[in-house]
Amino acid sequence: MTGRATITRRHALGLAAGAVLLPRLGHAASGRRVAAIDWAGLETALALGIVPVAATELIQFRKTVVEPEVPESVIDLGLRGTPNYEALTLAKPDLILTSNYYEGQRASLERVAETLSLPIYQPGVPPYTLAAEAALTLGRALGREAEARAFVAGADAEIARLGDSLSGTVRRPVLAINFGDARHVRAFGDDSMFGAVLQRLGLRNAWASQSSYSAAAPLGIEALARMPDAITAVVPPLPSDVVRGLDDSALWQALPMVREKRVSVIEPVNHFGGLPAALRFARLVTAALLRPESVRHG
Repeated sequence: MTGRATITRRHALGLAAGAVLLPRLGHAASGRRVAAIDWAGLETALALGIVPVAATELIQFRKTVVEPEVPESVIDLGLRGTPNYEALTLAKPDLILTSNYYEGQRASLERVAETLSLPIYQPGVPPYTLAAEAALTLGRALGREAEARAFVAGADAEIARLGDSLSGTVRRPVLAINFGDARHVRAFGDDSMFGAVLQRLGLRNAWASQSSYSAAAPLGIEALARMPDAITAVVPPLPSDVVRGLDDSALWQALPMVREKRVSVIEPVNHFGGLPAALRFARLVTAALLRPESVRHG
């Protein structure tokens, strides 16, 4: 995971003091103060109108997840994999949001506060369904059940509407990828949130081969030649050295999807996000597919 923990003891104490001056910060209808270790839990809480007192890797979150927006008042706990327990303790949460990725830290986290695991990515289980269940579970736990039901229903309705706007327009399969470097990609399969959204939009996922925990990686870019008809959505980050490498890559330039301008770089989306990430990806990929300057038909 990316990002760097820069919080010091003095910084943590100052942030905690600031939290005292803002007694309503992070309170849900239940009056509980929430901290989020997992990003999917963080974005889901924000979507339900719950502002946590603390969360992890907020600089990176704002760059790569983007929405929902995180208020500046939220304390940054450092890295997701190794959160700053001193800062977490000083934030005085009543509830800590985690996922199945953090089972190894459960005992340590529970010494600080009650934890609520919201698993979304599990082998063989559609992540969209689990993301909806996570939103409803969080709503029940924090007195926002009505808001959670409305959010889930609204997400379903918007993705259905976006699918209708694509109906009869996009006949090619769609491939969602992320670059590791200029020679390797990660292809998102049907067990990913991106794959689940493509299916709900009524689109075919061009990556029909096996994937593991949402994606197949690393794949050499030559693997993309096996999908000559695909429209490709590139999900950032896309570092400048990758762009330069692709510009100089004869193999990349020879791919039919590149030659025929069937590649779009969309805005960043959380690769392992919750329902807000699903909605963001649906909007972005729909906009990319409907751009008139790109070749989409056939």
